[in-house]
Amino acid sequence: MVALGFAIIQLAPGDPVQVLVGDYPAPAEYVRQVRERFGLDRPVWLQFFRYLGQVLTGNLGYSFFYNEPVLDLLLDRMGATLLLMVSALVISSVAGIGLGVACGRRPGSATDNALLVLGLVGYSLPVFWLGQLLLMGLSLKLDLFPTQGMRGTLFGLSTLGRVGDVLHHLALPALTLATRYLALNVRLTRASFLDVAAQDYLRTARAKGLAERVVVYKHALRNALLPVVTMIGLNIGHLAAGAVLTETVFAWPGLGRLIFDAILHRDTPVILGGLLVVSACVVVGNLLADLAYAAIDPRIRLGRR
Repeated sequence: MVALGFAIIQLAPGDPVQVLVGDYPAPAEYVRQVRERFGLDRPVWLQFFRYLGQVLTGNLGYSFFYNEPVLDLLLDRMGATLLLMVSALVISSVAGIGLGVACGRRPGSATDNALLVLGLVGYSLPVFWLGQLLLMGLSLKLDLFPTQGMRGTLFGLSTLGRVGDVLHHLALPALTLATRYLALNVRLTRASFLDVAAQDYLRTARAKGLAERVVVYKHALRNALLPVVTMIGLNIGHLAAGAVLTETVFAWPGLGRLIFDAILHRDTPVILGGLLVVSACVVVGNLLADLAYAAIDPRIRLGRR
């Protein structure tokens, strides 16, 4: 991932030094000093191995634009992005599974058909377009939510008031980021639930006189969740990538907005640091999916044969 990201940045048009010095002509000596300071005067292959060696020691380099350690910039923005990602993950998982079960219990009903259509639309909508649509409708027109940022004027607010203010700003970005994955979870849960509902062991459970609630939520849903849990784990990495567009639309001060600004300024160390974070999210998502899979399926126990 580091090598691919480095290669793409090097092939992209533009010169980070030119961005730093601005549009006005700068003395050649000053330009040379800037290139030398950031190591841009060296061959590309040497820049790559130098950066790789720094990464292996935990040094992500210095930002060209902010003139700060990249690690400090990433850690400073990490909290806002984690809040957005976790909120979107909870919304898409809880609502998606709940609506998927509702569809699976009554296939072909008006509710099922309506949710399938809405799910198809929600899955097809581009994130940036949906964000702008919600921003124009619910913020600019109806004035129900803030238009940008993570916080408003916190002066004079209690702790509970501050939390409420952050949640108020969080609502639209989280809904925008969650919509696509909510729709995906609805469709996947419905299909998995219908497949499990046709199994013989559920007929046996009903024949034994078990309550329908027990049959559905203890026996059917637990087995139907296996592919859904795998997909939710994979979605964590996608959420990190989707946060770039969402944070840009809503001016959310997180990693996504930092990466977007870094791309505009050709800030190579920040871009590569952001790619490392996204890659780490994918790995963590797969790990969490494996752990949840083992907890749900009694046939799988980590560390046992």
